[in-house]
Amino acid sequence: MSCVSQSTGHMQCKAFDSLLQQPMELQITRALMISSILLSGTAVLVAMVGLKCTTCLSEDQQQKARVSLVGGILFLIAGFCALVASSWYGQRITARFYQQYITSDVRFEFGKALFIAWGAAALSLLGGCCLCCKCSGACSGQSTRHPKLNSPARPGMDYV
Repeated sequence: MSCVSQSTGHMQCKAFDSLLQQPMELQITRALMISSILLSGTAVLVAMVGLKCTTCLSEDQQQKARVSLVGGILFLIAGFCALVASSWYGQRITARFYQQYITSDVRFEFGKALFIAWGAAALSLLGGCCLCCKCSGACSGQSTRHPKLNSPARPGMDYV
């Protein structure tokens, strides 16, 4: 939306008619967010293939771990794209809010969508870190050690 203050004191606002009429920073932010969404969708599909509970690539556990690691890296890239886009847009809102020559009627503030974008970026980064940390040991060929299970001392002495 573009607003102009007339000399009579009236303010006239006009919505953008086309995607190409929007400012360049808004177009770049939109492209980064769409890239983040597409990367996240791809990461979900790739990570699902690498899950231990799926039958895809079930013959090679190390290959499954590598596929999960790729899914985690895709989540990290998607989270980084969303974080850059939302933070850049938030910085532009803050910079325009404190400019001296803009009247108080046209100032924008942070909205719900910006906070949702920051939360989504944080969750995507957290999920990517979890996948990468979980898969890093399995990709290097290290076996995970599980605690030894204690068997009952006397068979037949089970309590109900």
